[in-house]
Amino acid sequence: MSTSDRLQGIFTPNVVPLDGHGEINEAETRRYVDWLIERGVHGLYPNGSTGEFTRFTVEERRRIIEIIADQNRGRVPILAGAAEANTRETIKACEHYYDLGVRAVAIVSPFYYKLNSSSVHAYFKEIASHSPVDVTLYNIPMFASPIDVETVQRLAEECPRVVAIKDSSGDLPHMMRMIAAVRPIRPDFSFLTGWDAALMPMILIGCDGGTNATSGVVPEITRKLYDLTVGEQIDAARSLQYRLLKLFDAMLYSAEFPEGFRAALRLRGIETGSGRQPRSCDQELQIEELTRELQCLLAAEGFTDQPVGGCPAGDAAEPAQIETIVHSVLGELRKRGLA
Repeated sequence: MSTSDRLQGIFTPNVVPLDGHGEINEAETRRYVDWLIERGVHGLYPNGSTGEFTRFTVEERRRIIEIIADQNRGRVPILAGAAEANTRETIKACEHYYDLGVRAVAIVSPFYYKLNSSSVHAYFKEIASHSPVDVTLYNIPMFASPIDVETVQRLAEECPRVVAIKDSSGDLPHMMRMIAAVRPIRPDFSFLTGWDAALMPMILIGCDGGTNATSGVVPEITRKLYDLTVGEQIDAARSLQYRLLKLFDAMLYSAEFPEGFRAALRLRGIETGSGRQPRSCDQELQIEELTRELQCLLAAEGFTDQPVGGCPAGDAAEPAQIETIVHSVLGELRKRGLA
């Protein structure tokens, strides 16, 4: 595979709309696919964490990919979440999604049981050796066994089918170490970040794009941030990263993940329904409060009207965090003669 074939751009982790009975709302899912593509996302990423893949049955996970692949009709590449509880079922999922024409599959590191690096390597090598479709490693240490740099390097060397890693740790130095270790031996290998709060600096240090949950709610902003960063319009990109950070933090931290993203998406006109995880009375109140906050944030971007009673005049976001990261990254790039 050539470098031009690398996975790159913004792949949207798809929320799954549900109906009043908690079943997959196929019509709304199809409308959501069109809505995202019309707003410029580079690819789709169903059956990820934002899509709550663990809360669906094997049959439902397959049906989700079938619906999305059929509605997509080859317009954008699909990175299909294919993680099951064991290698045998995961390989079966890879085979089925290959038949549906997906570009690649994303497979999370083993979860529930915390494994050491050699076991993680063996797990992915078994899958990659039998998968008919390209494999993206999915590193999300908060939920699963971490994938260290040595393991990524070994898999890149030994398994042609392993073509990318999606890293949701938000750890910038970890991403730099992976890129430094792998890109010299696999120029075709892709690096995608799942941490929206650092999308701009991640692209600056060499990432090819991201699988960003914000793109499922404000695809216009996430896509524009990608374009500005790749185009080296640093000041404009930095300003947009601050705005995206505020929205990302509200959706991620103000309710149990991914309920904040569902609430925000409803404000944009997609009927997501309620998630399958039952909510307590306190959580219901949190969602109500969050919805008002999100409506104010989305109204500030011109995506919706302000709630009844208006929105408070908030202070400007403190820029120190991203400012420090950006200057650090640019300084490192200059040292290497890359900027």
